[in-house]
Amino acid sequence: MANVTRLVKDKAVVIFSKSSCCICHNIKTLICSFGANLTVYELDEHAYGQQIEKELIALGCKPCVPAVFIGQELVGGSNEMMSLHLKGKLVPMLIKERAIWL
Repeated sequence: MANVTRLVKDKAVVIFSKSSCCICHNIKTLICSFGANLTVYELDEHAYGQQIEKELIALGCKPCVPAVFIGQELVGGSNEMMSLHLKGKLVPMLIKERAIWL
């Protein structure tokens, strides 16, 4: 978990993604549509991508991408993100972690 912990430290929003994943693209687009400040790690382009992928699977991410961390906490993948958005809970989470300002 060392790589994941190090990469999400002190960041409001982190998305672990793969550049060829259309669902990952949709989640990044959703979060960016709020003007959020986010960090994206493309595992297929990252030097430690395979190790990070194993760590995400060990954390319970299945599939391993997209994996979204808000406030250094694993929120989940696309299903969890869309559910939060539809329930009106995503924006308050982003505001709380100062990823967006209103």
